[in-house]
Amino acid sequence: MNLLKYTVVNFFSGYFAFIMATGALSIALHLLGIESLSISLLYMNTAAYIFLWILTILRLVYFFPKFAADITSHENGPGFFTLVAGTCVYGSQLIILTENVQIAKYLWYLGIFLWVIIMYVFFTAVTIRKHKPALVEGINGAWLIAAVATQSISILGTLLSAYVLHGNDILLFGTLCMFLLGCMLYLNIITLIFYRFTFLKLKLSDLTPPYWINMGAVAITTLAGSTLLLHAKELPFLIELTPFLKGFTLFFWITGTWWIPLLFILMIWRHLYHRYPLNYDPQLWGMAFPLAMYTTSTFQLSKALQMPFLLVIPKIMIFIAGAAWLAIFLGMLYHFYVNSKEYYESK
Repeated sequence: MNLLKYTVVNFFSGYFAFIMATGALSIALHLLGIESLSISLLYMNTAAYIFLWILTILRLVYFFPKFAADITSHENGPGFFTLVAGTCVYGSQLIILTENVQIAKYLWYLGIFLWVIIMYVFFTAVTIRKHKPALVEGINGAWLIAAVATQSISILGTLLSAYVLHGNDILLFGTLCMFLLGCMLYLNIITLIFYRFTFLKLKLSDLTPPYWINMGAVAITTLAGSTLLLHAKELPFLIELTPFLKGFTLFFWITGTWWIPLLFILMIWRHLYHRYPLNYDPQLWGMAFPLAMYTTSTFQLSKALQMPFLLVIPKIMIFIAGAAWLAIFLGMLYHFYVNSKEYYESK
């Protein structure tokens, strides 16, 4: 088996979380006026997005049985929602940084197509499966990427509405519906996860990085709500809903803020107190994304609610998000180097 085949066979379904994390950090840097780093991450994300799609298509074509088994499983299926979220976050990155509306529009169409396929294939499969895992094995933070993917479609669609001459009322109504649907998905899934945290045994090996999506999902929900508020003047119906949107968006922001200290405490408990090894895992991008998204969403929330004092948070969080992204990126490069070296030495 050559190296490419080995990579394709073992390709992690949730690797598009790299696109999500890099895009969110790039947008945060842009909003804070750090343009050079923001544009550099855009170029990197473009190359990574193309490369990851090549690997995904190769896996779909040449290893379809394994691909199908993954997308219909409780454990691996949620990772496929990163294809939707990564596509739409990258589209938002393009439109915010470069105003490349045409490509962003096609990415939005692709995101909607992927959302429909993955959403209904995955939830149908796990619903009708005869033999289901217990809750302790069957659910983790990755399930919340379904909510993240839904909100990413809402955000990109709302951003595109500013460039639509005719029919933007229909577009904004659609993005509002996706926002509310994403809220529903989060509230349903987080209930199960919170029950899992507090009433079922939690082993060190169970506390995987995707649990950071507990916070990341509400961070992107905050961004979706803030983006709708910033575009409310384009649709009279949205103006009428402004008080509700402000309250609901603030509710999700404070929920995400509440999660951050708890998640850091659990990391300290796992890795420092119990000395559980911290090695590179592609799931770590599920930690980098929430930190960057929280930075971006808080910045936009301060504009939507006209509360400039909130800006102190993203000005601090950008350093935490940037440090986390850089540490995981360097870990990824070292991981690739070691794996390729071991692969060639075994030949």
